[in-house]
Amino acid sequence: MSRYSRAASADPEADPEALGHTLAATEQAVAQRLAGLDLDVAAMIAVQSLYRAANAVRNHLERTVLAPHQLTWTGWVVLWVVWIWDEIETRHVAVEAGISKGTLTGVVKTLEGRGLLRRSTHPDDGRRVLLTLTDPGRDLMTSLFPAFNRQESAITAGLGAERIGTLAQGLRVMVAGLEPPLAP
Repeated sequence: MSRYSRAASADPEADPEALGHTLAATEQAVAQRLAGLDLDVAAMIAVQSLYRAANAVRNHLERTVLAPHQLTWTGWVVLWVVWIWDEIETRHVAVEAGISKGTLTGVVKTLEGRGLLRRSTHPDDGRRVLLTLTDPGRDLMTSLFPAFNRQESAITAGLGAERIGTLAQGLRVMVAGLEPPLAP
């Protein structure tokens, strides 16, 4: 059995290697593989660290906060977007959630089936669909978000307030640099 199929099927509790390579081992392997190439290593490390951190945080939040409520990360993000905007077109939810319209369709079907979301036709254009939270959806978000935020606080606690602010500002700069310019 290859190490990839073994890792995919192994129990992380019983086999710590099932979780993959450590950060140090990965960085060493990357350094060896890329030796001699003309690269901006600092940028590469920053982006790869961002990706790895985002996945670790997402997985942690899914396990600790969302799973007890039978929510996936994508379902949570869709609920969050609709909760923030009250009533919003599906096409805007897909953009805000960073998912395709096809993925959104399946997530909305699931959340609607659970009684958390409601679809309605846009009053000005029957081809457009609006999403709103139902009362149980609003109640879930109001009660669940504080628990979610407690985990956000625990995840960032080791950074300290100043480094949290610096990190947040740096990430905002990165995101803003990737946003398309607004039309005049």
